[in-house]
Amino acid sequence: MSTPTDLEQPSSPPGPPADRGKRSLAMPALLVALVALLLLGWQWLETRNRLSDAQEELARRLAEADVVVKDSRNLARRAQEDVQALQERTVSLEAKLAETQGQQLALESMYQELSKGRDERLLAEVDHALTIAAQQLQLAGNVEAALLSLSAADARLARSSQPQLLALRRLIGRDIERLKAQPTADVPGLALKIEGLVGAVDNLPLAYEQRPKTTPSRVEPAVPQPGFWSALLADFANELKQLIRIERTDGSMADPALLSPSQSVFLRENLKLRLVNARLSLLARDSRSFRQDIRQASEWLERYFDVHAKAVQASAATLKLLAATDVGGEVPALTETLDAVRAMKIGKEKR
Repeated sequence: MSTPTDLEQPSSPPGPPADRGKRSLAMPALLVALVALLLLGWQWLETRNRLSDAQEELARRLAEADVVVKDSRNLARRAQEDVQALQERTVSLEAKLAETQGQQLALESMYQELSKGRDERLLAEVDHALTIAAQQLQLAGNVEAALLSLSAADARLARSSQPQLLALRRLIGRDIERLKAQPTADVPGLALKIEGLVGAVDNLPLAYEQRPKTTPSRVEPAVPQPGFWSALLADFANELKQLIRIERTDGSMADPALLSPSQSVFLRENLKLRLVNARLSLLARDSRSFRQDIRQASEWLERYFDVHAKAVQASAATLKLLAATDVGGEVPALTETLDAVRAMKIGKEKR
């Protein structure tokens, strides 16, 4: 096999030794240059590939960053909207909190006022109940209604745990026991009976107005009918008998008083006044005046009115029943208890 040197020898004559040395030195340099060029090319390609990869990576990362930025913007916008909504809700909650605090302060103020005025209201209620009981006793003599009012006042005090009210409860308890010891006359029922008598006075017949009792005529045997003149004379005789009346007035029968129409009116009005005075005495529990008025009314009824009439007899029986009724003595006053309550009220107001 021939080498490159053997092939080149026939075409060119061998040169001098210096040229050979230069050629021998140029070959490694050329090889080094080629190698360097190859390295540079490879390096350039490698660098280009890396740059390309870097650009792709950068582009990918930029795209990802863009997506992240967009997502971040959306999240930021949503967060901003949420923050704005939270701010609005915070403002609303603050307003509600301020309103609630104002209401709480108002409730605390009201509670303080209520707690401060609780004693005053309690004493006012007790004073009102005692005043009603005193009015029922003094004006109407109604012991039952007064007992109900006193019991209500005592129950109201019993619900309070204040020791300073025990003295007041003792006074009310004493008044209750005193009223229970009073005779229990039916004052409203008796007053209604007197009212009925007052209404019946105008219809009671007077004594001088009474008519004689008619005796039944005897049955006469049948006779022939008289003539016209005979019948006229008989009727005239009967009318004459009615105009003239003769009665016996001895000790067994009182002489009826003859009164003019004006005197009859005054009699009835005076009788009504007596009955009204009796009712007032009943309500005031004035037993002495009550019995005097009832006795006077009974005397007038027996003297001036027709005692044979049923209405007069019923009124007389009612007056007799009223005269036998004990309306009781003087009802106890509640002055001491009322003074104690009002003194406590004045002390509370000063404090």
